[in-house]
Amino acid sequence: MKGKGLILITASFFLAGAAGAAYEYAGKWGSSGSGNGQFTMPHGVGVASSGNVYVADTGNYRIQYFTSTGSFLGKWGSSGSGNGQFNAPLGVAVNPNTNHVYVADSGNNRIQYFTPTGSFLGKWGSGGSGNGQFISSTCVAVASNGNAYVTDMGNHRVQYFTSSGSYLGKWGSAGSGDGQFNMPWGIAVTPSSGNVYVVDSDNHRIQYFTLTGSFLGKWGSLGSGDGQFNMPWGIAVTPSSGNVFVADRNNFRIQYFASSGSFLGKWGSYGSGNGQFNGLAGVAVTPDGAYVYTVEYVYARIQYFYDRYVGVAPASLGRVKALFR
Repeated sequence: MKGKGLILITASFFLAGAAGAAYEYAGKWGSSGSGNGQFTMPHGVGVASSGNVYVADTGNYRIQYFTSTGSFLGKWGSSGSGNGQFNAPLGVAVNPNTNHVYVADSGNNRIQYFTPTGSFLGKWGSGGSGNGQFISSTCVAVASNGNAYVTDMGNHRVQYFTSSGSYLGKWGSAGSGDGQFNMPWGIAVTPSSGNVYVVDSDNHRIQYFTLTGSFLGKWGSLGSGDGQFNMPWGIAVTPSSGNVFVADRNNFRIQYFASSGSFLGKWGSYGSGNGQFNGLAGVAVTPDGAYVYTVEYVYARIQYFYDRYVGVAPASLGRVKALFR
């Protein structure tokens, strides 16, 4: 009987993990201000392969970075249009190969990129509607091949570039049809499949495409039900599983989905408590999917959450058995 009980208990662990992640509150940091570790209207968040967390501290015109649990490591930036200066930086992304940090410098209509500690490497973009120009470069994502994808919000399109900013292509126009956008905001790329996910914010949906912009699918509509959205902003994709996390801003929650849009789960509600949200702007996920980071511009903080099922898999049977010895 003891052996049968172990089999049943172990099976329940496997089924729980197979049924989808269950994210629990793990910690937070940040408050309003301009000191180290403080924020003013932060919007973007990105995670490096090292585990360091980068935050676009929008109202303080800078990038700050931290350990995975929020210990301050450094910062760079000031108000302006020079190299390494910012005007409303909104999005931040980390190149998975080099750990170079790309910043969507929205008010300057450009992308800047830096070493992991903030040394300036290069930039591209200017105001306008031509190739390589932007009307509010809102967010940026970097593919496994190093190419950078940018949501050009005011032009209702996505543009993509080499890692150093050479123009490669674009897609999108204003509207609600497939491949059209109404104020596109967040963007993410899946390393395994190469799918590009775009938050079509004012159409209250997610659309996804090939790396060159061919339409693949969409999901979402206005509402508060599972798989519905109200002004979503941020998006992140787990490299290991392809699961998609969406910052559902005006529903005060995170929703997550399989790569084709099947609903998997959600968490969050309105408020200032742990696991609650107000002004939910960005989301990032670690490569293994174990931790999810969120940024709120109202409460000027980062919260992070842990998937309690990570590591519970058939390969870890010995560890599960050990629990019952």
